[in-house]
Order: sequence, then C-alpha cells, then structure tokens
Amino acid sequence: MAKTSESGAFVEKFILQPTSSSQQLPLSGLTFAVKDIFDVDGYVTGFGNPDWKRTHSAATLTAPAVLDVLEGGATCVGKTIMDEMAYCINGENIHYGTPTNPCASDRVPGGSSSGSAVAVGAGLVDFSLGSDTGGSVRVPASYCGILGFRPSHDAISTSGVIPMAQSFDTVGWFARDPTVLNRVGRALLHLPNVNPVTPSQIFIPEDCFSLSSIPSARTTGVLIKSIEKLVGGSILKHVNLGDYVKEKVPSLHHFMAKGNDHAYNIPSLAALSSSMRLLQRCEFKKNHAEWLTTVNPNLGPRLSKRIWDAVRSPEENIGICRSVQTELRAALTDLLKDEGILVLPTVPGDPPKLQTDLASLEVFRARAFSLLSIAGVSGFCQVSIPLGMHNNLPVSISLLAKHGSDAFLLNLVEAFYDTIQEEAGFAEKFTN
Repeated sequence: MAKTSESGAFVEKFILQPTSSSQQLPLSGLTFAVKDIFDVDGYVTGFGNPDWKRTHSAATLTAPAVLDVLEGGATCVGKTIMDEMAYCINGENIHYGTPTNPCASDRVPGGSSSGSAVAVGAGLVDFSLGSDTGGSVRVPASYCGILGFRPSHDAISTSGVIPMAQSFDTVGWFARDPTVLNRVGRALLHLPNVNPVTPSQIFIPEDCFSLSSIPSARTTGVLIKSIEKLVGGSILKHVNLGDYVKEKVPSLHHFMAKGNDHAYNIPSLAALSSSMRLLQRCEFKKNHAEWLTTVNPNLGPRLSKRIWDAVRSPEENIGICRSVQTELRAALTDLLKDEGILVLPTVPGDPPKLQTDLASLEVFRARAFSLLSIAGVSGFCQVSIPLGMHNNLPVSISLLAKHGSDAFLLNLVEAFYDTIQEEAGFAEKFTN
C-alpha cells in the first residue's frame, strides 16, 4: 500500500475510538498513531515490509500498550511507516516511502519508528507509540526535534508487538509537550501521580560529549545553565564514563580484545555496542530466520545484507553478553543511586542526509550505537529532549535514570522542560 500524503508518516489510516467517552480520562481529546509493529485487532501488522504483510493474517487482539492509551481516553488515527523489520535507525523505506523529517526535509527522519516521530513532529497527532530496541525511539525523536521516551526494560508489556530482540525491546512514545509525554507514560506504566523529586546528582560524562559534532554550548552548556537556575550547580558532577565502565564491567574485556579500540570512539563503549549488537543479532535470528529463509522477501538494498548477516551469524559468546548486561546495570545503579541522572548526547551529531552512502556513515553509526547501548544494555530509562536548532538542524540531549525510575524521569522532564527550552533558545540565538 502506498503511503498517504501527510508527511508520508502513515502506512494505513483508520480510527479507533477511546474505550470510554468520559472527559475525565487523562488522555481525553488526544490523538495518537502507532508504529506498524503493534497488533491492532482486524489489521495485518506489516513490520515495514510488504512480503511480511502478505504472508501474515490480521491480528485478532490489540496490543496491551495500544489498549492502555485507548482506555486512557485517546483516539488512534492509524499506523505509521517504519524501517523494515525494525532493523535500522535511519527511517528510510523503499517500499512505502521515507517519511519527511519536519525539521529538515533533506535529512533522514530516524528509525525504525520514523513515521511515528514524523506524525508527532509534523503536528498530525498529539503523541505516538513506537518501539525502541537499539535506539528506534530516541534517534527519530532527536532527528525530528521532539520528545522521545524509552522506558525501563520490561516496564511495559511488549505483548502484541513483533519482537526484534527481546533482551532490548521496549515500547516507547513520542510527544511535543512534556505534560503529554508524562500523561501517556503514566497510562502505559500504570503509575499514580506523584510530586517531582529533585535529582541528587547529575553526571555529565565529558568523554561521551566529545563524540558529538555539536558544540558543547548547545548541549551541556544549555543543561548546566538550566540546572544552575533551577536547583543550583552543586549537584552537577563530571565523570569519565568510558573509564568507569571499563573498570566496573570486566566482561567487556572480551569485546575490547576484538579490535574495537578505534581512535574515533571510546573503547569500552564501542565494546558495549559490540556486545549489544551480537545479542540482538542472535535473538533476531531466532525470531525471524525461518520466515526469512522460507519467504526470501524483497528487502531494501541498504538493509538486505545486514539482515541476512544476522541470519547467518554464529551463536557464540551469548553468556558473556548476559554478563555484560548484569555488570553494567549494577555499575550504573551504583553510580546513580536512587535519584541520580546521567546526561548523554542522544546521537553524535546532525541527522544524516537522505541516501547518504552507508560507508560514509560508518563512524557516525559506530559512535551512535556506543551512546545508545548504555541504556539498551543496562535496561535503564532514557528520554531525548529537543534543544532547538543549530545551523538549521535539530539538536537534542538525553537524560538517563536507573531501571524502574520512569516516573521520576518523566516528572523531571516536565518540571525542567520550560527552563531548558528558554536556555536552548538563548543559546540558539547566539551560536547559529
């Protein structure tokens, strides 16, 4: 099916009404879209590929995450385009078209939840649902200049969501407004309303920000000034995250010995990324190798090799990958304690141009996955916050909190958002 005209965000339009007409519901009056990875009763879940859609039957149940926001009072208006089989962070799809980045039409929208991000960024819906395994909510949120939330792993049911790699799969969501982001999160996470809590410490890893091509005045500078204005600068702490992870996650040494010590990256975080991607490939293979080899689907040329490489990859060192997960979660929990925050670049720079040669993206992708793997492997929650535009392209920053601290992080974003945007606007005025 060809995409509809609205920024190319939708693969299919329909209306699902709220399960209650009460105006007192938290999401009453809001509209949303869902990534075409979620089951909706009566519709075939397309997974970004026409051959998948052709060889699968219509869903007979709706994913619990979709039901949660319908029960919260929101109205669903359709399904959105995604990268094929959720296997990319660019957002380009040769079958259904690439959704148009609302901030920069010549740039990729980010994936794999590209249509969901574009639908929100273009103002077509109030919020949308996506999935995030390796970065598929955080990246498009950054590229499209909106808020994107990846919850703690296993905090929201992924039932009725086609699996990519279960050790990392999460249900995430996008919004333009921090209050909407919070309200949606409470519906999905079944959280009560609680008062915001001031962070005990905010850690800024300068080594991670050295991976970004965006000037520090537009990222950490904005955040530091905001925190100083809101609660004072005494809670700000600087840390070398790469050294900390290298010391506290000994199982990573196996991957650091495999040639990941690149000059353009942080060795321990490059190793963390290698561990994550190895386990992802293994789980993707278990989930989808039979269908791929039986159907031999038409896959886009920019994805085909990577997908088939995953199918053919050996299942080795999986136990070490599990150890890395356990050690990293313990190490970061010990660093952040109960109300600590880790600040990161969401991505290492500007959204790439459409159809950029994959070889040219190698360094950018390697840096991106080093940053994205921190929350992915630890299972921590992460939110990407827009910081306006730099050189006419969107800028963002991310905040991470320990596993299970989703309510704390959502409240923090809502409480700090206006001040961060004021500082971002001031920085934008004087640095562009």
